[in-house]
Amino acid sequence: MVIIISIVNSEIFDYEKNKEYLEKLCRKFPFIKAEAISRTSLSRGIFSLSLGNRQNSVLYIGGVHGCEWITSLALYRFVETLGECLMFNRLIKGINIKKAFGQLGVTIIPCLNPDGVEIAVHGSNSAKSMRKFVESLGCEEYSQWNSNAMGVDINHNFDAGWHLLRRMEEEKGITGPSSRQFAGSYPESEAETKAITKLCRTFKFRQAIALHSQGEELYWQYGENTPPQSNMMAKILADSCSYKLVNNDGLASHGGFKDWFIEEFSKPAFTLEIGKGKNPLPVSELDSIYEKIEEALVIFALM
Repeated sequence: MVIIISIVNSEIFDYEKNKEYLEKLCRKFPFIKAEAISRTSLSRGIFSLSLGNRQNSVLYIGGVHGCEWITSLALYRFVETLGECLMFNRLIKGINIKKAFGQLGVTIIPCLNPDGVEIAVHGSNSAKSMRKFVESLGCEEYSQWNSNAMGVDINHNFDAGWHLLRRMEEEKGITGPSSRQFAGSYPESEAETKAITKLCRTFKFRQAIALHSQGEELYWQYGENTPPQSNMMAKILADSCSYKLVNNDGLASHGGFKDWFIEEFSKPAFTLEIGKGKNPLPVSELDSIYEKIEEALVIFALM
């Protein structure tokens, strides 16, 4: 019997933990390919991890919003689970991952917005040269910070109905950099957005899913380019974790990664809102959240 000691624990996540988990997982599972795909405006690395066949791969993204860092932990937990299945030939829900990965692969970006996570966890001092700027935005509770260090909400910065979204923001009184919901000065203005769009254009992923928190909901459609199979895929994923299927509305109607991926490639993309409660979700809930979504994450790779 193989005794497995977990690397990814239920503890506060920040940039140091990001690097620690990356290094430990790559040492434990040498078949994982890790690389820095870009750097933020504050020079923190944005890392990807790949397993299996990268030419027939799906994409997972976490840590898009600073205060939603529990999504990064969930994805690191998923990487560790996949690594154990490949190394020790373990099954997940009866699924032989090692056999499936002969043809398939996954690429995972555990934390797209490390600057935002640092601000949410450690406050304005972690913004380094941007500290005074971050403080000028008047965030009452840094623990609820969503944006990057430039005051741009990454999930509003993609080129999918962006101009409509900016008009909606202005109507809500959001006219410049903010701790949340500012779409930036133009689409793909941010280092984080540029990094992920370049990666997608390079590797042509079959489909993509971004983890956010919270609500136990799954978003699946955007505009006329939503593929016909997306609805059935969404139902399967939602059923596997007992999440609710929902449609975009309000300031979540445009500008998101899912929206852009569908618009750009006419391929399936999803937003999975994990857990329930108020962000940041308690890290003590990581185990129960991950247990509930693990099957959906596995199924997504095999679709």
